[in-house]
Amino acid sequence: MDIEKIISELSFKAVRSSGAGGQNVNKVSSKVVLTFDVNASQALSDEEKLLLLTNIAPRLTTENILILNCDEDRSQLKNKDIVIKRFLEIIKKGLFVPKIRKATKIPKSVIKKRIKDKKNVSERKQSRRKPDLD
Repeated sequence: MDIEKIISELSFKAVRSSGAGGQNVNKVSSKVVLTFDVNASQALSDEEKLLLLTNIAPRLTTENILILNCDEDRSQLKNKDIVIKRFLEIIKKGLFVPKIRKATKIPKSVIKKRIKDKKNVSERKQSRRKPDLD
C-alpha cells in the first residue's frame, strides 16, 4: 500500500457547512467531502481490495465508494487534513489482519495442581461435616 499513491486517487469537494455560524456559513464552502472508489484504485492490490471490501463494508456505498465528511473547522485546508487522516486510519484498520491464534496444550503440572487443589478443598469440606455414627 503506497500512501501517496492512494492520496492522489482521492477526490475532494468543498461544500457549504450546515449549522450555526451566521454569514460565514452562508458564504464560505469550508466543509470537505472525500470520496474514494475502492474498485478503481490502482494503489491497492486485488487482495487488499478484497480485504477492504469485507472489513469496511458498512462504510461503503453500493458502488463500493467510501465517502467521508469533515466540517469541524472553519478552514477548508484544516478540514481537508482532518478528513485525510481519518481516511488513512480507516484504510489501515481495514487492511489489518489479526494473528491467527495457535491453540496450546495445557501443561501436565497445571492439571495436577488443579486436581490437587480440588482434593484439598474437598477434604476441608469433608472435615466440617458431622461424623457418621452408624
